[in-house]
Amino acid sequence: MTGPARISGGVTPTLRFSFDGIGYLACPGDTLAAALLANGVNLIARSFKYHRPRGIMAAGVEEPNALVSVGEGPRLTPNTRATDVFVYDGLVAKSQNRWPSLKFDLGTVLGVGGSVFMSGFYYKTFFGPPKLWLFYEKFIRRAAGLGKPPRDADADTYQHRAAFCDVLVVGSGPAGLEAAKAAAQAGERVMLVEQDRAAGGSLLFDSSNEAARIAEAIVAVKKAGGRVLTRTTASGAWDQGM
Repeated sequence: MTGPARISGGVTPTLRFSFDGIGYLACPGDTLAAALLANGVNLIARSFKYHRPRGIMAAGVEEPNALVSVGEGPRLTPNTRATDVFVYDGLVAKSQNRWPSLKFDLGTVLGVGGSVFMSGFYYKTFFGPPKLWLFYEKFIRRAAGLGKPPRDADADTYQHRAAFCDVLVVGSGPAGLEAAKAAAQAGERVMLVEQDRAAGGSLLFDSSNEAARIAEAIVAVKKAGGRVLTRTTASGAWDQGM
């Protein structure tokens, strides 16, 4: 078991987790990406087609590289962004799209023919009857696939709630906080949603004086009847059901 070579914000790393069978320690509040980087793990995944080494590129839901499988058995969730899952004690994560291991991946030989295997080459190359394509498809998907889905039924049950609002504010940075505060104080039913575990956005990286500003805005929104939801994703249903 290894641990981060730093103490995050005065918090001692106490959470145990594993990545590809190796145990590590993380601080409460760490994402999997942050915990791996703190432990000196920079190789997180392989590229989709050529299996080139990939690390962490972004800090949130926009992360394009670090896709991992989290959990085991019926609680396995593939294709999870390492920047979007918070470490909990006992978390099990595994890399994807590599064989036999992340460090020594035989799929890297595909990179040698990168100039030949251009985008969509398989649609132009593997002609023939449908049965022949089904034969090709097995190898193509194995080379360019993502995580394997769980085979067992989901072991968990989930709660859901229907809620309504007049104003939905996505993101709790400086603009989001002020917009939610103003709308709530104007008598609107407000929901402020934030993908991170804490509200504040860029204010969290400014001076310590901003903590009071964040707290004041959140209190004002809640006092006016609004709701603040952290670790929440907003999605939309647009015209024509798109």
